[in-house]
Amino acid sequence: MTQTSENAVVVEPSTRGRKPRRTRVHRAWFVAAVTFVTIIGAAAFRSVPGLFIDPLHDEFGWSRGTIGAAVSVNLALYGLTAPFAAALMDRYGIRRVVAVALTVIALGSGLTVWMTAAWQLMLCWDLLVGLGSGSMALAFAATVTNRWFTERRGLVTGVLTAAAASGQLIFLPVLSWIVATHDWRPAAVTVALAALAVVPFVWLLLHDHPADVGQKPYGAEEFVPKPAPVPGAARRALTVLSSAVRTGPFWLLAGSFAICGASTNGLVQTHFVPASHDHGMPITTAASLLAVIGVFDVVGTIASGWFTDRYDSRRLLAVYYALRGVSLLFLPMLLAPGVHPPMVFFIVFYGLDWVATVPPTLALCREHYGDDSPIVFGWVLASHQVGAAVVAFAGGVARDAFGSYDVVWYASGALCAAAALMALVIRRRPVTAGPGRV
Repeated sequence: MTQTSENAVVVEPSTRGRKPRRTRVHRAWFVAAVTFVTIIGAAAFRSVPGLFIDPLHDEFGWSRGTIGAAVSVNLALYGLTAPFAAALMDRYGIRRVVAVALTVIALGSGLTVWMTAAWQLMLCWDLLVGLGSGSMALAFAATVTNRWFTERRGLVTGVLTAAAASGQLIFLPVLSWIVATHDWRPAAVTVALAALAVVPFVWLLLHDHPADVGQKPYGAEEFVPKPAPVPGAARRALTVLSSAVRTGPFWLLAGSFAICGASTNGLVQTHFVPASHDHGMPITTAASLLAVIGVFDVVGTIASGWFTDRYDSRRLLAVYYALRGVSLLFLPMLLAPGVHPPMVFFIVFYGLDWVATVPPTLALCREHYGDDSPIVFGWVLASHQVGAAVVAFAGGVARDAFGSYDVVWYASGALCAAAALMALVIRRRPVTAGPGRV
């Protein structure tokens, strides 16, 4: 019997001349599956902000601007933590960082049930959950993909990105029902329990590197030794940023991804439910529509990963942003007390485009920044969340000032057109060892 180092192919002497028989799925796919489940568990909290705005306003009398400010700080910390989390994974390993992050999310969400003042909302929702969820951001998916896969990276990125949408699909209807029937506190406890439930899976099943189990990355021709831990995580994250900001592609990617965040997490995820409720739609119905967006987001993001392996990422981004902008310009005319066919069409159309931008954006980071791409992508993701934070706050202020969200929908649609142009002017570059050589 002849066996490869990956334990993937076995050839018996009596079958020489025949095609080798595959006996085992590559471990990389199991790691990707655990990562998928982990991101789903962490995504529970991403479903909460839009559901809590009205209950917190009614119970405590806090303005929507105040609550929107809390959401915006959370979103900003979510993004700003990502590059440091990617560097920490290089220093301490994926498993340790992710397990601690899930525990912090559970702690922050659980403590909200005792809050009575807005500063406590900022402490629990912003600091604890923001830092924890930031460590579970897409930089986590980028690190797993870079370490475990040489082939099918675009597809895997699309699948792992879709995990957040899958979590939204699972948790939104449940959490909206809990809020509507039992209050917002049981929903916060549900989020905490969901995050804690994933910790054992991470600790037992999530391996840091293919070398830990004696395998090559999926699609690699040679065995890749596990690199030594990289000390000075914060210093490395800042050094990579210092090099990246000297290049044009970084600013174009960061700027377009900021608009991506503004038009998704900051706008639709945060304000779609209260905006629909303003037009007479029940909260549970609006939350269900947002969950349906998650259904089609899974399809669109996986398809985008497949496209990214085959087509020019710049053109894909331009098409995605342009179509998203058009759909947002029509949304104010579609909001109504009930669900009608044009609204269903918007939900499907917008859902397919929700985070389809992630696989081509990450591919462009790899193309321009090589081994530093997970950290660079972390900083690009930070810009995504800063854009989301600005619009989450601005949307609440606009609602308080004008009595509707219309101006925010129109402004976001125009920004998406600008993002499409930014994507088109990114120049192609070969993969390099780091940002300093671009």
